Amino acid sequence: MEKAVLVGINYSSQTNAQTKEFLNELAFLALTSGAKMVKKFTQSLNVAHSTTFVGKGKLIEIEYFVKENEIDLVIFDDDLTPSQLRNIEKQLCCKILDRSNLILDIFASRARTAHAKTQVELAQYQYLLPRLTRMWTHLERQKGGIGMRGPGETQIESDRRIINQKISNLKQKLTKIDKQKFAQRKNRGNMVKVALVGYTNVGKSTLMNIISKSKVFAENKLFATLDTTVRKVVVDQVPFLLTDTVGFIRKLPHQLVESFKSTLDEVRDADVLVHVVDLSHSVYQDQMNSVNKTLNELMTDSKETILCFNKIDRIPKQELKSLKEFWENKEFNVVFISAIEKLGIQNLKKELFNKVKDIHYTRFPFNKTPVYY
Repeated sequence: MEKAVLVGINYSSQTNAQTKEFLNELAFLALTSGAKMVKKFTQSLNVAHSTTFVGKGKLIEIEYFVKENEIDLVIFDDDLTPSQLRNIEKQLCCKILDRSNLILDIFASRARTAHAKTQVELAQYQYLLPRLTRMWTHLERQKGGIGMRGPGETQIESDRRIINQKISNLKQKLTKIDKQKFAQRKNRGNMVKVALVGYTNVGKSTLMNIISKSKVFAENKLFATLDTTVRKVVVDQVPFLLTDTVGFIRKLPHQLVESFKSTLDEVRDADVLVHVVDLSHSVYQDQMNSVNKTLNELMTDSKETILCFNKIDRIPKQELKSLKEFWENKEFNVVFISAIEKLGIQNLKKELFNKVKDIHYTRFPFNKTPVYY
């Protein structure tokens, strides 16, 4: 495994606990990509330094640690501008990644189908395009003027044209895929659609396997599922389609949101959302807010939502009791489950049945028969 150092800023708008949690999440991302976290560096700033992200003194401190411990990789918890990336690489003399680049790398390693691979490839090229300049500095001249124009800029322009052409081709390819996906959704008819949404690694795929009795890939790593999976489920004679979607994350790169449009269309088309939350996580409410923010960007209309708190087996009984009292007093449809231990699954099915049956019988009134849960 590559040895990695993590770097983050403790902004004035966030607490020390939040900064710690953000870097823990970055460490989990690094582990998912195959890197071992050796040390974390943080600095308190109002805004990131325009040229070096962190202050020059902090960067020198990181430089010493990188050289003394033979670090392979330095990962920053925010996106770096091309100039920041160039300056940091010049001083640290090792591989530098920012948050978006790391997430893109994980997506690339997780993509299995042609659809997912095309989406990830498009996002990677869109990320790469504005950062091309730093990749060709070895071809540039140090001085300007007549007779000093080197081939560097020519190479950059050539690569820009190639990448722009690749982006154009990938967009055309994705347009065709989007049409195929739209046709697939249309062929499903008027069946009620339920989508599992939530932060990455909260247990959506495990829950999908239990409810639909299928074998969707599930693993204790971030972004284990990239490809949308749809299964038909019947609860007490009422059928519906259950969809497992890609997980959301804080600061999800906009390139991925754009390229995964057809995947996220499954969320837009759903009649009911099951928002799965890892209740055992220390900042589960921040994760909920990140998901809700992304959903609000995706959809203009509100949908019937079930708030499904997962992993209750990891919470002490007294604390769980307090959490239940807190959330059950809110104006939400709430269920508490453990997908691994299969606790509370019947309560979730009951909530799903109540949500789905009204929509189903509105669309298929001639199928209505007395059903009791």
